Amino acid sequence: MLALDDDRLLAALAGERRPVLAAAHAAFRPERAAEEASRAGLAVVCRHDPGYPGQLLEDPSAPAVLHVRGGPGALERLAGTGDPDTTPCCVAVVGARRAGPEALEMARGIGRALSAAGVTVVSGLALGVDSAAHEGALEAGGTTIAVLATGADRTYPRTKHALGERVARAGAIVSELPPGTPPFRWAFPARNRIIAGLARLTLVVEAAERSGSLITADFAMQLGRDVAAVPGRAASPRCRGTNLLLRDGAHLVLEPADLLDGLLGQALADLRRAHDGPTAPRGGGAAALPPHLQAVRDAVADGRTTPGTIERDPARLLEVLAALSELELLGELRRSPGGAYAVVVR
Repeated sequence: MLALDDDRLLAALAGERRPVLAAAHAAFRPERAAEEASRAGLAVVCRHDPGYPGQLLEDPSAPAVLHVRGGPGALERLAGTGDPDTTPCCVAVVGARRAGPEALEMARGIGRALSAAGVTVVSGLALGVDSAAHEGALEAGGTTIAVLATGADRTYPRTKHALGERVARAGAIVSELPPGTPPFRWAFPARNRIIAGLARLTLVVEAAERSGSLITADFAMQLGRDVAAVPGRAASPRCRGTNLLLRDGAHLVLEPADLLDGLLGQALADLRRAHDGPTAPRGGGAAALPPHLQAVRDAVADGRTTPGTIERDPARLLEVLAALSELELLGELRRSPGGAYAVVVR
């Protein structure tokens, strides 16, 4: 529907309200809308502007206007998300809001690795996987772009206000909706087409069978873009969507290198040789651990993510707790707010 021009959109959807909506449409003044955006601290870029992301123009439903919030250079960073005729440099990382610790750590690690390799990470600033991907990109000091289903002057959800401010400073906050627009249910799948349109590849980290992340993947496939997914446990409802994507031909991603090797090829190999950064293959870290720490790390990697599942003997529980704490200090494990542990993805 969003690919329709204004007149056909009114005819298709307005119904009995068409006279009222047509009058409001006729009264719209672009210069007034631009002034309102400026007062809200937003820049605007239209489809005819050379700064409009070239890849997004491949989508027939591409927004007529993007509202952009960010520091100096935000518009340039948005315009630099790639062009259809150039090497891909923007990847969408999306997934479940109620993701498990392993999925969150995977999203953070992939965001960090992409960012360190010079790739822009785009996502939706939602709870769970989206926010973890943004955080990983920021940890590596790279560029990340958040696409919102509200006005770009608002942060949704509100609990992500601090993260949103960091994203705005390091990259950009983007929305097709005018300033002050509250969240509407229809706006979330609509914004997903922008996430897919900005990226040359969409990665789904964890998703149920009916998930907004699968909508993003579907938009990407309609545009002829690559889709990748991280596999999950076959019996887990949280992973059924990603497993179905893999069954239907999505690229398999088990670690950041799977994604980066195919995306950047020789450029990534040169980067790894240049410095031992976040995208470098694991070597010596986990392998050099003392046996008792290695055993606990292996247990977490195997899915036993709490002390009680790692060790059932109460007499040895304190040893496991001490090992978990030491592994966390060494950067080998990360503990989620719920208390579960996950292996740090590098």
